[in-house]
Amino acid sequence: MSASAKGGPHADDAPIALQGFLPYRLAVLADHVSHSLAQIYTDRFDLTRQEWRVLAGLADRGPIVARDVAGHTTLDKMSVSRAVAGLEAKGYLSRHDDPQDRRNKILEMTPQGRALYVRIVPLARAREAYLLDSLSAEDRAALDRILTALLARSIELERRG
Repeated sequence: MSASAKGGPHADDAPIALQGFLPYRLAVLADHVSHSLAQIYTDRFDLTRQEWRVLAGLADRGPIVARDVAGHTTLDKMSVSRAVAGLEAKGYLSRHDDPQDRRNKILEMTPQGRALYVRIVPLARAREAYLLDSLSAEDRAALDRILTALLARSIELERRG
């Protein structure tokens, strides 16, 4: 008989200790990491979180069909639309018709967008390095394996519904 069936620490009717609940802990960590990074691109470069993600996605993927940005950045379509409009208004990206399907728009970083991205990346990497410096090389490798495994499982759960 499992601990849950016996009414142990993970019994189905036991209250969740939020501070120890993995999904909550991951959300808190993600929020803190995201806010610490936002201090760079929001305060210094006047970008929203969504604009930064779209800009980083364009840098990572190159020119991309607008409808594909959401999946690559984990942003919903409305957030992508607002971010694209903001980046375009600021001169950091351009959009043009897809020659293969004129219903689609291709997003591309402008030279000004590329220059901005190049200025932000070293600062973002420094924040990442600061966080990772708190872990040994062995712990960093373990963290990478753990995050990969948890992401695969969470995707599996999403697909199951």
